[in-house]
Amino acid sequence: MENIKEVYDFYNNGAEIDRLEHGLGIVEFYRSKEIISKYITEKSTIYDIGGGIGKYSEWLAELGHDVTLIELAPTAVAYAKDNMTTPYIAEVGDAREINKPAESADVVLLMGPLYHLQNRNDREKALNEAYRVLKKGGLLITAGISKFSSTTWALSVYGNGCDFIDDDIYINMLKHELSTGEHNRPKEYPFIIANAYFHTIDELRNEVRKSGFDVVDNHAVEGCIWITPKLDEKWKDTDSRNRLLDIIHTTEHEETLMGLSPHFLVIGRK
Repeated sequence: MENIKEVYDFYNNGAEIDRLEHGLGIVEFYRSKEIISKYITEKSTIYDIGGGIGKYSEWLAELGHDVTLIELAPTAVAYAKDNMTTPYIAEVGDAREINKPAESADVVLLMGPLYHLQNRNDREKALNEAYRVLKKGGLLITAGISKFSSTTWALSVYGNGCDFIDDDIYINMLKHELSTGEHNRPKEYPFIIANAYFHTIDELRNEVRKSGFDVVDNHAVEGCIWITPKLDEKWKDTDSRNRLLDIIHTTEHEETLMGLSPHFLVIGRK
């Protein structure tokens, strides 16, 4: 429960505000919406479980869907309510015990819970709950963080003013992640993501299958383009952005590159 409390405090203190509006978060949000749009093609009842401050809920509501945001952190829910421009329901709730009837949703988004539940049993509970509330034929869209994400990021900035790899505390965190998938944030690094579980793509697909879903597909979100040295600048330029997107679209299903993407999405069908 201590890990859950740390995650709760992390998001209750506003960690998600503006995260998807700068840096790599812009690419993550753009690409996640692009992928989700491939699967949600008609008006749907959607539960955005663990949806933070409602960025995806707001977007989906704008598209005309009936959306309910279910988020663990009360301040995130309050922020969503205060800042929504298109109406949707926002309420406090736990992904492991969803206060919704069985077979009441067309789509469930799990864009955060599976990488913030370190305990496998907790992840199974969240997936089983998603399965329960989905209608037959309903769609699950779930996000994972790559097991290699902290390491590849640290290497990408090594020698460029962020020499965390030279710190034994940080390198020990990386070694633990690489061997177990468990990300435990050292107290010396309060600015990095709270405790989490980092998957391989096979692990995430297998967890989704174990809960009864058929895996429809998986997609790299940011893919390999995040290593671009001046990504912010290139993303703002329309021609450069289109070239970067061409690379992502060409490689988003490439199994041998999947671990290089900071995030990936697995799509399941009940």
